[in-house]
Amino acid sequence: MTLKKILELLKADSLCISDSQCMERNFEHISATDLMSDALALVQSDSEKTILVTGLVHAQSLRTAEMLDINVVIYVRGKTMSETDYNLAKEMGMNVFTTKSSMYDTCGILYSNGLLTAVV
Repeated sequence: MTLKKILELLKADSLCISDSQCMERNFEHISATDLMSDALALVQSDSEKTILVTGLVHAQSLRTAEMLDINVVIYVRGKTMSETDYNLAKEMGMNVFTTKSSMYDTCGILYSNGLLTAVV
């Protein structure tokens, strides 16, 4: 499923787009967690086709995504980034979005539309 379709399903807003072509990329997996240590230990899917979904809004989530070679992050519960984190995301080439949906609803919406979810 394309990122554009995912964002439509989640009614998500963009916070930082570093790669304008990311909207047309296809994704197959999401990894949903607020514990970045779990993401590092348990994410095993193809990182180019994986999105990190989290409620943890600060540099740690961005750095974790970078370590996993994931460049799309979706923050849940309407959370937004600080200017410092925005600048870091831009520097790292991250594409960051926010949805007002909870983690549970976000995973349910994406799973019911065919994405494989790994809630860790």
